Amino acid sequence: MEGLQYFIEKFTKKIDCLLNNIYNVCIIHRNWHKKLSKGRANMKNVNVLLEELKANEYQERFHEVYVDPGMAAYQNRRYLDAIKKFKELYGEQEVEIYSAPGRSEVGGNHTDHQHGQVLAASINLDAIAVVRKSEENVIKLLSDGYPMITVDLKDVEKKPGEEGTSAGLIRGMVYGLKKNGHQVGGFQAYVTSDVLNGAGMSSSAAFEVLVGTILSGLYNNMTISPMEIAQVAQYAENVYFGKPCGLMDQMACSVGGLIHIDFEDPGKPVVEKVDVDFSSYHHSLCITDTKGSHADLTDDYAQIPQEMKKVAKYFGKEFLREVGPQEFYKNISKIRQACGDRPVLRALHFFEEDTRVEREVSTLKEGNFQGFLQTVKESGDSSFKYLQNIYTNKDVQNQSVSMGLAVSDSILPGHGVSRVHGGGFAGTIQAFVADDFVEEYRNMLDSVYGKGSCHVLKVRPFGGIKVV
Repeated sequence: MEGLQYFIEKFTKKIDCLLNNIYNVCIIHRNWHKKLSKGRANMKNVNVLLEELKANEYQERFHEVYVDPGMAAYQNRRYLDAIKKFKELYGEQEVEIYSAPGRSEVGGNHTDHQHGQVLAASINLDAIAVVRKSEENVIKLLSDGYPMITVDLKDVEKKPGEEGTSAGLIRGMVYGLKKNGHQVGGFQAYVTSDVLNGAGMSSSAAFEVLVGTILSGLYNNMTISPMEIAQVAQYAENVYFGKPCGLMDQMACSVGGLIHIDFEDPGKPVVEKVDVDFSSYHHSLCITDTKGSHADLTDDYAQIPQEMKKVAKYFGKEFLREVGPQEFYKNISKIRQACGDRPVLRALHFFEEDTRVEREVSTLKEGNFQGFLQTVKESGDSSFKYLQNIYTNKDVQNQSVSMGLAVSDSILPGHGVSRVHGGGFAGTIQAFVADDFVEEYRNMLDSVYGKGSCHVLKVRPFGGIKVV
């Protein structure tokens, strides 16, 4: 009877998830088309746009997209500069402006590659592109600070020499969308981004989603779903760029808002929007760049999924999600002997972290923000003690992430919580900080890592969109 009860509960949960996913997909599509219908008017001449921006006619739109009213003036200057640069490059043209955000992992540290669950959010740092549709079957794109990229769409097969390049990502996006039956074509673009490179905010995923959104807007009347754009973006990064990433980054950048993703079936991830406004709880999301180097860390990152899979293989499975937690705990002694201690600790982190994601989602839905904060703190502690992705054993004298977490722990009790952000070993830490303590926290972290290291961010409600 207990087995039957377990089956019924499991089956019921699956049905609930499926229905919830269908509902959320409908909501995502509805909001997608509703918000983007604003951009479906004819393209605007660059000079007209420049005059409108100088007259501050887009303040409401900037507030809607970037959430923070304090960013409106900054965005106005940024868009003005981008249009001027486009005009210098391509002349006086009719254009549209697209945007794709960076992302922040809120819960689920190193769970997606084991087909686990994550909680992730798009943030109000983004890549924007001023774009003109071209009759020529060529994409010409210049990103601020980089050389011009030219991709001839007559041949979109993978080029071995383009691995690790933006040209490879563009070609991969075109190939993937075309293969899925969508229209593709040429365009000219100038791109600028304030998503921090190498800081765990997924600047590459933002770029991929930006290209996909442009092609959706110019050639498909914005009908390509954000989830499909994310899946094509992962394909482009895996195959054309040569990086074996999961799907979390692209999904968070493309769908937008705070989303709960279950990767049990990576081909059909269950995506649920979690409606929460952190400002209503008087807390802000802070990401601090700890300035640690990512050089020579490839092995450290690769060993995490390798060791987790080693434990899964002990049970005859490929991924830990396929292993029952009870079976794992019952056999820890034997797994230690077969696999070693660190793989067991990292597997333990996975099973507990996967459950924590569910608790984070449920506490937010219940309005139990203190419960959410406690779970975030538990996630950080588990990453430090069991996942062990806070510093590399190859250079124990350089522990930039450890230092940021230690400083945060010393000043945040009663004011918030912190955890490692992203892949770990170097890069960024994340904190949820009470609004009345944000400036003190930012000043302290900036004093350790340099002015401008701590970024106070908002959860952006949109993924890839046409802004103008």
